[in-house]
Amino acid sequence: MKQGEGSDNTTGRGTIFDPLRQKYVALTPEERVRQVFVKFLMERMEYPMGLMANEYAIKVGRLEKRCDTVVFDRHLTPLMVIEYKAPHIALTQAVIDQVFRYNSVLRVPYIVVTNGTQIGVFRVGYDGAPTEQLPHLPTYPSLLAL
Repeated sequence: MKQGEGSDNTTGRGTIFDPLRQKYVALTPEERVRQVFVKFLMERMEYPMGLMANEYAIKVGRLEKRCDTVVFDRHLTPLMVIEYKAPHIALTQAVIDQVFRYNSVLRVPYIVVTNGTQIGVFRVGYDGAPTEQLPHLPTYPSLLAL
């Protein structure tokens, strides 16, 4: 077992500690991708832990949905939505469209989709500006400067 992982004796599933939610959660393939990516964001890309939220609730019409991770700017305005998929799930247009539907509520400037091996980073165009796929994930400081 890796550091931060444990066993849930009641269900037989493994667990992993989520530092953003400050609790242990079921260790699914998607959750492993999330935890590795969040750690990468904090340690390598300078994303502040206090400006990210996992399982962020939003209302899409009458339905309550949850964004996998939302990154906020220093004024706590949503800046980026991140959607995680298990490693065996391809990043198809349908997967990308799902995140863009969530963004109809938050209207963030950046969307990221990853399955741990592939990553799509998009700068969302508004008011007639085109949405563009970026070649790489920006660091948090450069994200604020863009």
